[in-house]
Amino acid sequence: MTTELDRLKVLEAKIGHVLEFINKIGAENEKLKIQIKDLRSEKKDLDELSKRAARLDEDMKRYENERETLKGRIDAIIAQIDKLGL
Repeated sequence: MTTELDRLKVLEAKIGHVLEFINKIGAENEKLKIQIKDLRSEKKDLDELSKRAARLDEDMKRYENERETLKGRIDAIIAQIDKLGL
């Protein structure tokens, strides 16, 4: 009879451990869900920043091209003034 009671106690202890493990895994799962949500939000922010950086890069290249064009025009005007001897 004690053997059966001992086996029942062992079984209860093992069930207790399983329940603790399930609760621990459930808590970890909730933490991971929160981390996933945070990471998705962070990724969205980074994607927006990346797009903004790409637009700024395009603007910078356009402004550099405009600057070079203006420089060429100014050089041409200066050359014309030099031809006039002024």
